[in-house]
Amino acid sequence: MNQFDHKAFLKTLTTRPGVYQMYDETGRLLYVGKAKNLKNRVGSYFRASGLTDKTMALVGRIHDIQVTVTTTEVDALLLEHNLIKNHRPPYNILLKDDKSFPYIYVSADTFPRISMHRGARKGKGQYFGPYPSAGAARESLHFLQKVFKVRQCENSYYRNRTRPCLQHQIDRCTAPCVDLVSEEAYARQVEDTKLFLRGKSQELMVRLADDMERAAAELEYEQAAVFRDQLSQLQQVQASQGIEGVSGDLDIIAAAVSGGRACVQVLFVRGARVLGSKTYYPPLRLEETAGEVIAAFLPQYYLNHARAIPGEIIVNQTPESIEPLTEALQVSAEHRVKIRSRVRDARARWLRLAVQTAETNLQAHLAGKETVRARLQALQTLLSLPEPPERMECFDISHSSGEATVASCVVFDHSGPRKADYRKFNIAGITAGDDYAAMQQALERRYKRIQAGEGRQPDILFIDGGKGQVAQAMSVLEELQVSGVVVIGVAKGVTRKAGFETLIDGASGRERQLPGDSPALHLIQQIRDEAHRFAISGHRARRDKARKRSTLEDIPGVGAKRRRELLRHFGSAQGVINASVEELKKISGISATMATQIYDHLHVAGDDG
Repeated sequence: MNQFDHKAFLKTLTTRPGVYQMYDETGRLLYVGKAKNLKNRVGSYFRASGLTDKTMALVGRIHDIQVTVTTTEVDALLLEHNLIKNHRPPYNILLKDDKSFPYIYVSADTFPRISMHRGARKGKGQYFGPYPSAGAARESLHFLQKVFKVRQCENSYYRNRTRPCLQHQIDRCTAPCVDLVSEEAYARQVEDTKLFLRGKSQELMVRLADDMERAAAELEYEQAAVFRDQLSQLQQVQASQGIEGVSGDLDIIAAAVSGGRACVQVLFVRGARVLGSKTYYPPLRLEETAGEVIAAFLPQYYLNHARAIPGEIIVNQTPESIEPLTEALQVSAEHRVKIRSRVRDARARWLRLAVQTAETNLQAHLAGKETVRARLQALQTLLSLPEPPERMECFDISHSSGEATVASCVVFDHSGPRKADYRKFNIAGITAGDDYAAMQQALERRYKRIQAGEGRQPDILFIDGGKGQVAQAMSVLEELQVSGVVVIGVAKGVTRKAGFETLIDGASGRERQLPGDSPALHLIQQIRDEAHRFAISGHRARRDKARKRSTLEDIPGVGAKRRRELLRHFGSAQGVINASVEELKKISGISATMATQIYDHLHVAGDDG
């Protein structure tokens, strides 16, 4: 195979914006990228150092590069999007789920119909949404049918009625088909429906309250009761979903990357109400960060003209080329679009929710049986085992400057984590901060118990640490005469980034680094990360207990009186921790700002040992 002459190619390359396409020797398109400066961007693939293993694998397959020069960076982004969509190159992040989302449609008939709609929005009338799923749209339709009683039947069914149908009999429709409601009264029901779908619940509730009082004053008690029931149901929805001071439509998009996989969570907010969310798992090929995943996801998600683009998009990582992306979305949407990551109040809470959901879903995805099985087979090959390992353990140490040292032991098998077998060890009687002694004590206690019949011996023992910790593990196993356990150290690389870990063979001392896309490495990372999480949680619990202080005492601005009110209302410090900002605001003496400060303090990430 002829080596691609990148030096000669770069000499002729322009510095203008454009798109580059990389091909292998068979003419297959490998990768499509955009650039503000083509010469600099393409040249970065051929620098002498600093490339990831996956990028080097891509560069090694390049046989030809073709470029298309564009007038602006926005044009480059749009062209890149179209090429990715049409050719689906293997090294690009690809969004596989391209289905359109459902909307709620209010027709323009004399007696309008509300229904769920998916596809092109060509009919006369108004569309509200999008909703994350058909189930979410149907749930809203069901609520609207109970409260406002607007018809949902097909026009062909509606036109052929001679008597009220079952929906009218169960009080879900006012039966305009047989003239049991006036055009004016029905129009009012439709207008109330639209106000709710626009998110103007406060305005709607004020109007219903006025109608209820007016009907009662005119001695129309039956009608007043109807308005009362509608008001009550709206108040329940507002209490569970509404956020004061928030208006407009927005999408919250959070990306999480771990173990060589990515998860993107999209949260739909329409009219201050969270309508639901949708999860995507785009495959990674080039060790992309969360920000790079977001940058690749947004144009594929919004520029296919199948989805409405909201006026505001909130992300947990801001893409590097945000200006051309924003401009491209505005051109497609034909209205102003804001992309931002620094938000406060309700938007910050929604963003935290999206991030937590993405991280949780990604961990569940990684723990899937098919994924685990493939990774176990890769680990078997890596370690030259006669069969896939049935049981694996990993130890980690956590402390704060030597205080409240805790060792964790997590257990994995062919089904993923076995949390019932997890163990924590409170370390005592060692020099503060001596991780080697802490590791020795934890391993001795663990394997003495196994020899006494408590638990099963693992096939593989992972140690989160370098040669010193691995030596301690080998020494303990030798002293206790434990055989048949493969010991592997997992040491962080120089950059301390995932994908650059050094694996240390306890028996031979041999060190190796695996490619970033290795399934075996992904499994090791997952087990190591779980041991780290479990150790930190144990350390924090021990530290807080030792300090014998209420977590509420450390909150700035919360004195004895406010603590007393909080504990009296919620019953315990844990009750306060579990409370939302809206619940905290209800306490006497707690303002909206103070409620947010309390919530943020109690949920801020702690130190990790």
